[in-house]
Amino acid sequence: MEIYALCDADMLKEKGVDLLFFAERAKSLGAEVLQYRNKHADVATIKADLITLRRIWEGFLIINDHYELSSFCDGIHIGQEDLYAIDTDPLRAVKILKMAIGEDKLIGLSTHNLEEIEIANTLDINYIGLGAYRATATKSDAKVLGDQLDAIASHSKHPVAAIGGVKLDDRFEYVTYHVIGSGLL
Repeated sequence: MEIYALCDADMLKEKGVDLLFFAERAKSLGAEVLQYRNKHADVATIKADLITLRRIWEGFLIINDHYELSSFCDGIHIGQEDLYAIDTDPLRAVKILKMAIGEDKLIGLSTHNLEEIEIANTLDINYIGLGAYRATATKSDAKVLGDQLDAIASHSKHPVAAIGGVKLDDRFEYVTYHVIGSGLL
């Protein structure tokens, strides 16, 4: 099992947890990837947080959505809506995104079902996030896949990061990364 730490700024604030404490905890558990998500701050604050994280984080640092900040990290993770906001054709959207961030940056895409995985299989991306595995407080509207997640993951040609309520001791056959957020605390 490889750990992909999801560092959600709103969750940290709610729990009174420092950004660097979270990153150190993720590092101590062997996380290889840290995704920083901040849905409510301005770009300058997010940039400052990425710079702070980069000082201590030696693994892959991924920014959620803000591809304009990709120069401060190793890649981006976008959702379905964000992909189609770039272009209605997902192939063109990924090409545009690669031109904006550079060929050397990682691209992850959230998926929620087999149809989205089949589309992702045609795209030049590095991994998919698949879920939600369980219900979570941060994504209350997410469809829960539960035990179906692993079977759906088997259809992906890309490495799969299981998202949504995943715990450190969960086991999957076709999942590369366990995306853990508050479960690291």
